[in-house]
Amino acid sequence: MVQRLQSRNKVRHLKQSSTRRLVVWLVSNSKRYLLTLSQLLNSVLSAQRVEGTPPTVQLPQPASLSALQISELETMRHWDQWVEEALHKLDRLQLLRSLRPIYLHNGPTQEAQKSAEDEFNVFDEMQTWDRSSVEVHIPEPTFEKWLHDIPSSGDEEGTQKFKKLLLFSGNDYLGLSSHPTIGKAAAKAALEHGMGPRGSALICGYTDYHRRLESCLADLKKKEDCLLCPTGFAANMALMVALGNVGSLLSAGKMPLTNEKIAVFSDALNHASIIDGIRLAERQKSVEIFIYRHCDMAHLNALLSSCTMRKKVVVTDTLFSMDGDFAPITELVKLRREHDFLLVIDDAHGTFVCGKNGGGVAEEYNCEGDVDICVGTLSKAAGCHGGFIACRQLFILAFSYKRWKQFIQSRGRSFIFSTATPVPIAAAAHAAVFVARKETWRRREIWNRVKDFRALTGIPINSPIISLIVGSEEKALQASQFDFPLYLFIIQQLHLTLLSSTNRSLLKSGFHVTAIRPPTVPPNSCRLRVTLSATHTRNDVERFTAALSRCVNFREIGIHGSNGYARL
Repeated sequence: MVQRLQSRNKVRHLKQSSTRRLVVWLVSNSKRYLLTLSQLLNSVLSAQRVEGTPPTVQLPQPASLSALQISELETMRHWDQWVEEALHKLDRLQLLRSLRPIYLHNGPTQEAQKSAEDEFNVFDEMQTWDRSSVEVHIPEPTFEKWLHDIPSSGDEEGTQKFKKLLLFSGNDYLGLSSHPTIGKAAAKAALEHGMGPRGSALICGYTDYHRRLESCLADLKKKEDCLLCPTGFAANMALMVALGNVGSLLSAGKMPLTNEKIAVFSDALNHASIIDGIRLAERQKSVEIFIYRHCDMAHLNALLSSCTMRKKVVVTDTLFSMDGDFAPITELVKLRREHDFLLVIDDAHGTFVCGKNGGGVAEEYNCEGDVDICVGTLSKAAGCHGGFIACRQLFILAFSYKRWKQFIQSRGRSFIFSTATPVPIAAAAHAAVFVARKETWRRREIWNRVKDFRALTGIPINSPIISLIVGSEEKALQASQFDFPLYLFIIQQLHLTLLSSTNRSLLKSGFHVTAIRPPTVPPNSCRLRVTLSATHTRNDVERFTAALSRCVNFREIGIHGSNGYARL
């Protein structure tokens, strides 16, 4: 009996290995095989199955595809081949990891979940409780310390007096953090199942709640699947490290040669999580890093053109968190078609804010199909917590398993070694995705506030994130040309003093705006980071800009990229 079982397992393994080798050959062989097989499979999947009648399939000819479609398929073909080969090696090394959802006791069936979604309350306009997302109260001792720039450890307990402030510095762009539907979803899950999770996602922390959230996020981003991560930071770290592993797994020797590594092209102002992920991959000797000037497509094109490495990745924020400008996504798409690279975007600040359905910056610019992988967060406009990686399937395996997802979950260290998202948080985030898509008035209102701020100040902003730079950038730049550390130190201290003075003035006027200092931003670019919310009113913006006008000369505007910066 034992020998028979061993024999069956051996045959099964040989069949699986043969199938994988066939797939790798088909992917790497010719465009004609790729197009014919993939379209055949898609036709089979989409065919209407009538009971007792097999589906009729007509083979489309590759010649019927446009040059643009062929170019896009060519881009996918290369990366799909590399990822499939890397997965094949992981399989031989027995390093593939699986997600096995645990269905919680009394957990909702698919039908019951659909009924629960029907019961989610959504609203057509702002409600009274929406204001709690922008109206905050802090203890008076904390307020006094902040006013006099005295460090605070947050230990002011037992105080009876509070100061009410209007928040203009948060990331809760739609005001969903106070939405009762989302709170009820979290409370219901907590009462039924406790907090959880029981462990990491790969062990026992992955449940039907997590799977359901991944599915609706994949649908939002128009991707085939999605991997839920503990935070947005962890999502970028996991993805960058996993991409680096493609190079190391496919190398002929122990360490990849230069032409076997992954060439990663990163915007100079990308988020710290992207930077740290790339650095970790670099320490593992699996990537070469190329930094292009912020949103400078000519510089990126030059770097891509001079790079002889085959495996290229371009990664960028879509809406930059400290500058408020958008990446030139349509130009990136054109370069992708020309240079055959994998396009990765971090849509943390664009998700739910941009696009008709809240799908983000790619939806806004109608290029979702041109983005290979989209990283996002649930801690900003969704008003919850967590991060995700939305990715497409391998093109040749559209009928089978989500291979990109399996690769990331097998090699993304910050995903593998992190505890899974608590069940109530996953339930709340699922409700938040539903509410954000249905309550379209929130997107309309936040963009109305952007128009209001622009009209009231004359500052040519184009997003809800507004950077108010302290001091003169020109003078700071001139100072940086001289090798006088003391002089540079004095300039920096003057900027910090001016920043604190402005911050105090806004605090006295009742506005919560946080000063941003290095290392969050580069030296000599200290700033006030102002953010707008759907739950701000026009009156809020009028009062805020009036207080701001006492510190800012709105007529002295410096243009940088696609955004404007007022000088304090």
